[in-house]
Amino acid sequence: MLIFNIAHIVKDTIFILIGIVLASFGLKGFLLPNSFIDGGAMGISLLISETTGVSLSVLIVAINLPFIVLGYSQIGKQFALKSIIAIIGLALVVHFIPFPLITSDKLLIAVFGGFFLGSGIGMAIRGGTVIDGTEVLAIHLSKKTGLTIGDIILIFNIIIFSFGAYILSIEIALYAILTYLAAAKTINFIIEGVEEYTGITIISEDSEIIRLMITEKLGRGATIYTGKGGYGKRNETLKQIDVVYTVITRLEITKLRKEIDKIDPKAFIIMNSVKDIKGGMIKRRALDK
Repeated sequence: MLIFNIAHIVKDTIFILIGIVLASFGLKGFLLPNSFIDGGAMGISLLISETTGVSLSVLIVAINLPFIVLGYSQIGKQFALKSIIAIIGLALVVHFIPFPLITSDKLLIAVFGGFFLGSGIGMAIRGGTVIDGTEVLAIHLSKKTGLTIGDIILIFNIIIFSFGAYILSIEIALYAILTYLAAAKTINFIIEGVEEYTGITIISEDSEIIRLMITEKLGRGATIYTGKGGYGKRNETLKQIDVVYTVITRLEITKLRKEIDKIDPKAFIIMNSVKDIKGGMIKRRALDK
């Protein structure tokens, strides 16, 4: 257990350190020298720094501190402690470590500034912490209102971009939206991973043959559920049927459907997107050709 805990601490620390460096590079190499802003707590920090001249490092800690205090009550002590350490680390790197100005092209600044900032935030989340506390607030407000976390973040950022348009310029606000979109997409990419999986539920009278096809031809695992056909009249005995469930990569969907059509063209197939998986056979075996 000690080795397990140490391994996880080391892994989380590496993720957080990489996240701090990437976010700092996005800020100092792209956004800050060109007076660009982003969404979230980082966007507020950039906007205030640009308009008042207060050090961005100080604002990163000050703006995020209330969110971390909220995170202490909403998520836990360990999360809050790791987050405040990560945010202070980001502030120190931004303040003391110089980064070269990469470009002055506004489109490149918006896209790649958002990319590196989003990469940093995503890596920090993979390490079990945050360097932008907006999502903590969104989680809290979603419990108090009928809005989703995504809705709250969107409203929060609309307010920030509106202030940006009024204080700076509409052009900067429009580029900030592009920066936010690039960052948000990158965060999702970092958290959810490169691979995309699909959960397949197959209902067929030839379930055993389909199971063998999945395990032997595709080399994937399968789970069998015992079910009943739900279509029937009152007091009618429902037909027992085995339901096959498997998880495959998106590259295997066409092959699986083709093989199922060979066995049972009338099979009922349900597909659901799966963000990530752990264990099983899919990550241990290569895709069969």
